[in-house]
Amino acid sequence: MNIFCTLFDSNYLHFGLTMYDSLKECSDDFILYIFTFDDRCFEELSKLELRNVVLVPLEEFEDNELLVAKNTRSKVEYCWTCTPSIILHVLKKYKVHECTYLDADLFFYQNPKILIDEMGDNSVLLTSHNFSKAYEKYAAAGIYCVQFMTFKNDERALIALNWWRNACLEWCFDKFEDNKYGDQKYLDDWLDRFEGVYVLKNEGGGVAPWNVQKFKITSENDKLLIGGNSSIVFYHFHNFKFVSSNQINFGWYVLSNKAIQLIYIPYLKRILKYKGIYSNDFEYKNIGLSDVLRIVKRFVKRKFVNYYNVYYVVELL
Repeated sequence: MNIFCTLFDSNYLHFGLTMYDSLKECSDDFILYIFTFDDRCFEELSKLELRNVVLVPLEEFEDNELLVAKNTRSKVEYCWTCTPSIILHVLKKYKVHECTYLDADLFFYQNPKILIDEMGDNSVLLTSHNFSKAYEKYAAAGIYCVQFMTFKNDERALIALNWWRNACLEWCFDKFEDNKYGDQKYLDDWLDRFEGVYVLKNEGGGVAPWNVQKFKITSENDKLLIGGNSSIVFYHFHNFKFVSSNQINFGWYVLSNKAIQLIYIPYLKRILKYKGIYSNDFEYKNIGLSDVLRIVKRFVKRKFVNYYNVYYVVELL
């Protein structure tokens, strides 16, 4: 059985539930510990009685050190600060053999067990950003991505995990400073700093908008292929946002029409199942699947340039 943990608040319920659905469809043999970062999130998830899920409210795992840090961090920064702490909490309290952290905006197409098994006898699993040439400049934010990390409940992993927790408690901010950035820049030297650290080789574990340009995306027998026989295990929908009542922001990355049609539109169909119920970031229009199918036909790609990025926006209605 694989053990996973994630964290999100009520504004991210639609992402977290969509991620959970995809995990459940790929595997029955797992437990997902969801750390709920506000009361509404805990209450809404409790009503659903989700199979294979254990809900962990803030008051269960927040200790004095985290609460002190909380007063100095933004919401996002505090979530980053807590990442090593929630993994450590699962390993210590629930005494599981291992725990894999998942970002809430992942979507699984295959059982992630294939990724965890690849680490073999190692104690820590890292996933590389694997940037495409166009986005190599973002490596300054970290060689590795916190998105999917496995820690075994052994001495080598706990040494790394406790070091990471202490580092994040001391400094974890959304800015570059002294070769640090958030929680993930700390991972850069782990292959040298700690024993038993393994970097995933399967490129299907960690397809994301910053590297999807490297792959020729095709669909075959309900699998998304990224060249040859390699297939996507999970996709990271970083910066996917509902911007207004009739617009979706796919992020600041350049995406091919293939990626949009085969990856983003199907994800959009799935996340709309929860969007109107659980999000309060804008006035939602009741959009059904028939409307979503029209999106595919009426897809309009527009470029909106701000100071740094080019945005691709889908008009829903």
